[in-house]
Amino acid sequence: MYGAKNSPFTFSFSIEAIREVEIMTTYKIVLIPGDGIGPEVIAEGVKVLESAGEIFGINFDWHEYPYGAEYYLKTGVLLPDEDLKEWEKWANAIYLGAIGHPKVDDTLSLHGILLKIRFYFDQYVNLRPIKLLKGVFSPLMGKNSEDINFIVIRENTEDFYVGLGGEGTKGKNKAELNLWRRLFKVKFNLDIETNAEEIAYQIGLVSKEGCERVFEYSFKLAKKLGRKKVTSVDKINAMGYIYGYWRSKFLEIGEKYPEIEKETIFADAAAMWFVKAPEKFDVVVTPNFIGDILTDLGAAISGGMGFAAGANINPEGISMFEPIHGSAPKYKGKNIANPIATIWSGALMLDHLGHHDAYKAILKAIETVLSERKVVPKDLGGDSKTGEIGDAIVEELKEMF
Repeated sequence: MYGAKNSPFTFSFSIEAIREVEIMTTYKIVLIPGDGIGPEVIAEGVKVLESAGEIFGINFDWHEYPYGAEYYLKTGVLLPDEDLKEWEKWANAIYLGAIGHPKVDDTLSLHGILLKIRFYFDQYVNLRPIKLLKGVFSPLMGKNSEDINFIVIRENTEDFYVGLGGEGTKGKNKAELNLWRRLFKVKFNLDIETNAEEIAYQIGLVSKEGCERVFEYSFKLAKKLGRKKVTSVDKINAMGYIYGYWRSKFLEIGEKYPEIEKETIFADAAAMWFVKAPEKFDVVVTPNFIGDILTDLGAAISGGMGFAAGANINPEGISMFEPIHGSAPKYKGKNIANPIATIWSGALMLDHLGHHDAYKAILKAIETVLSERKVVPKDLGGDSKTGEIGDAIVEELKEMF
């Protein structure tokens, strides 16, 4: 995955050698094209994955589902529990395009589909590569692909995204809030008394189990990739209870990895250094809420949302792979959306499934296509169509082998 920092990809194998080593493998993939530009970009992702599969001996058994905000508008159905239970029996991974529609509240589609999948399958790692691809320009003056090349691991199931909260009015109020995770259950019985006319509140939490496993993942990933430092982001100076606990567990787990440098940093300082000196980061691990914000900044410095790939990972279960750019409904049907984030997310799926050479080949093909200006996406100032970008990457893969 990714390669050591500043090291080029190398390809010393031939297609004949690949086929001698690789046994034909078939993966059952839940395919959710979703809303807006989702179906357009996911089609290009499937196209590239199929092409890579022909080279590397990988078959895909796609199982397509219509779920999304647009489907909800037609049927009143978001994502049935029965389907989650079915996928758990046979799916190897989930590949998703985008979710969202102007006529559907974002909170509804987020909690009813995306977070529902993440929480049900306990996808506690949100992995986002912050990497400036060759052929893409950063808005940061003087920064190149060697300077912007790090990984953000965002804890994906706790913090302030657990959906616990409510409203109250003047006087006495009671509330019972329940949280279910595969790791634990929590119930809050709240007695609230206020002289304010109205209040709203949100509860965040982190657990020992949740912190330890995401830190273990982060340090092991850094060790695997030859990265020298893991940086933990928090806001302990403002939210000392929840993020103080987060930091203490980071330092505790970090003691098991003496060969890796440990760094702690406030979220606002992290945002500054993302812009000022992104080369100082190797692996960054963040709580859920902070990571959601910082990774969008990471996308901005590495070319924009069209290059923002993402993975929701359960190392022992079913993982989901999706771009982080959203459904962009105003571009729906115009064939101008940049599909590279979706294609890259599909490559991350192959890497997660153990096909590291296929991952590297797709990323190399993307970089070659961009560097040689074979196609230029609209968000890089060009006029290449969505399908043309996917076709160019497929053609480059074929030429490589």
